[in-house]
Amino acid sequence: MAAKNLDRCRANVATLTMALMLALSTACGASQGRLYVRVAPPRAVVEARVASPGPGYVWVPGYHRWEGGAYLWVPGAWARPPRPRAVWVPGRWAQDRRHGWYYVPGRWR
Repeated sequence: MAAKNLDRCRANVATLTMALMLALSTACGASQGRLYVRVAPPRAVVEARVASPGPGYVWVPGYHRWEGGAYLWVPGAWARPPRPRAVWVPGRWAQDRRHGWYYVPGRWR
């Protein structure tokens, strides 16, 4: 009897695990869609850079993020490139004439 209950419990755990993985993969896939904003982004803030924390760091400029119905400035920061000779390509707001503005995140190239 105990072995039968244990087998049933294991089967339930496996089923719940698969359901959870499916739900998470669906949620992650949905996050790849674009968030469109009808209001054009403001001009970038002119930032005063603090001193570099050391050699090999690259300045990653700040950007405007859409949050709660308004643009919010995210300040720039120093970052280490993930590999030698990597170059930071800043993020930018792009316009889709039908849907509005969307953010293209910065990346290392």
